[in-house]
Amino acid sequence: QVQLVESGGGLVQAGGSLRLSCAASGRTTSSYAMGWFRQAPGEEREFVARISWSGGSTYYANSVKGRFTISRDNAKNTVWLQMNSLKPEDTAVYYCAADPALPGSDYARWDYWGQGTQVTVSS
Repeated sequence: QVQLVESGGGLVQAGGSLRLSCAASGRTTSSYAMGWFRQAPGEEREFVARISWSGGSTYYANSVKGRFTISRDNAKNTVWLQMNSLKPEDTAVYYCAADPALPGSDYARWDYWGQGTQVTVSS
């Protein structure tokens, strides 16, 4: 089993920055792909970014490309999502996900999930 715990969410003004962290424990995740998704009230869970186990491959949703950066440190079992130039439409609960394969943007294909952290961007 893999346990994922997100942190770093909060309230920020538009144009500001936040860095989310996802700490993994349990089965080693150093060989797992890691991803971030988000879900706003009344909407479906939406893909944000994912990173391969080595960190050599990253993939972003068009809506965040150029503003968000995903990174990882396997020695620390941690993945980060650096979010810059935040917009009110980025407001959502952000979830960390892990999978032994390299799933794409379909949230149903990811095996492990954290509980989420709230990000609120005020205008």
